[in-house]
Amino acid sequence: MATRGGVRAAWLGGLLLGMAGCASHTPAPVSERTPARVASMPPATAKPAPAQQIVPSANGLHTVQRGDTLYAIAFANSLDYREVADWNRLESPDRILVGQVLRLTPPPGAVEIKPLDDVPAPSARPLVEPTLQREPQAVLLAYSEANWAQVSAAPAVAKPTPAVAPAAAPPPAPPPAANAAVDSWLWPVDGTLAGRFGAAGGKGIDIVGQRNAPVKAVAPGKVVYSGSGLRGYGRLLIVKHAGEFLSAYAHNEAILVKEGDSVSAGQKIALMGDSDADRVKLHFEIRRYGKPLDPLNYLPERS
Repeated sequence: MATRGGVRAAWLGGLLLGMAGCASHTPAPVSERTPARVASMPPATAKPAPAQQIVPSANGLHTVQRGDTLYAIAFANSLDYREVADWNRLESPDRILVGQVLRLTPPPGAVEIKPLDDVPAPSARPLVEPTLQREPQAVLLAYSEANWAQVSAAPAVAKPTPAVAPAAAPPPAPPPAANAAVDSWLWPVDGTLAGRFGAAGGKGIDIVGQRNAPVKAVAPGKVVYSGSGLRGYGRLLIVKHAGEFLSAYAHNEAILVKEGDSVSAGQKIALMGDSDADRVKLHFEIRRYGKPLDPLNYLPERS
């Protein structure tokens, strides 16, 4: 019996020692970690495609893009905007639609618009005097009963009325001069003349100056185009004047007026810059019926 009791006591002692050993080990601490936040990237937005610039048409057609105006399309193709409107049966030159295809050549039978300066003055015709009757109108007869009876029976002959020469028509008035519609022209900017009309195919003149120098309207008119839609002109401004004249101001740093604005002669309309140019300069053009003219024939002489 003693032996059995000793074994049981030894078994209980070992069990207690094992439990004490387990209790002496502290559990490893558990740290709660917040998962790292991944920086959310904003969804990539596609950059808008640059607006297509107007270039001279190679096939006689132009598809209207957003921002186009009839004045700019005609300007790029050296055409009169009124002709383009007529060829395409547009109700108003101020309303064209994106995607609309415009023809830039006259349809069969179209009448071309030309300035009066190209029409020769009619030549005066010499006045032709009418031929006068110089034959005798009466015959002297000797008195006799037979001649009396003959004269009495013949009808009276009326005296011829002398012919009156028609009044000479007044000579036709001479056609108006090319700049009759504009009282005077002003220089658009102060600077140095660096490029002349016709040189290397130029359609105007280049004036080199200082950045942000004021660009002024050369005559009163209405802004018909303001933008960068014509290739090679940078920020461009086109003003329409009386007599179907247009003035164009290219390569501006900034444009200070908008389409539809009325401007006065000498008003500051832009700032000089080098947009789409190799240096700071103003490219200036004068056009009439869509045709480029030499600005130096219209601008006053500089002292």
